[in-house]
Amino acid sequence: MKTWQIFRERLINLYPPFLGAGIRARRIDERTYEVRLILKPFNRNLVGTHFGGSLYAMCDPWFMLILIRLLGNEYIVWDKQATIQFIRPGRGTVKALFQIPPERVDQIRSEADRLGRTEPIFSADVLDSEGQVVARVEKLLYVRRKDRAGIASE
Repeated sequence: MKTWQIFRERLINLYPPFLGAGIRARRIDERTYEVRLILKPFNRNLVGTHFGGSLYAMCDPWFMLILIRLLGNEYIVWDKQATIQFIRPGRGTVKALFQIPPERVDQIRSEADRLGRTEPIFSADVLDSEGQVVARVEKLLYVRRKDRAGIASE
């Protein structure tokens, strides 16, 4: 990976909502991000565990960003809906892995080409340092092809 690409990938960690919440992301490859959240005084809730908003924020953009990169400029990708289920209190450092396999990208591209649009669903677990599930997030994305003039149809 070139130096400017590494620099660009690290800039996401300076995004104010991530920086303020203590969220750190690391791109593993073009299909995968690992995101960590360390419990600090500024991201604790009233009972001393991870604030739910920070847990959701650490999960928010990754599936959309990965899919935008993998599908390229011929497609529009938007977050459409999200849910988060809090399973157990988050303490210490929590992490989540966001990954889209190649066959899933091919399926999404095929559906968007055939139907004009598709709404794939992705999910990820937020894990504590012992591998226990702290929260589960589900994301519904909206994907469609751009028309030939480069303007989105529909």
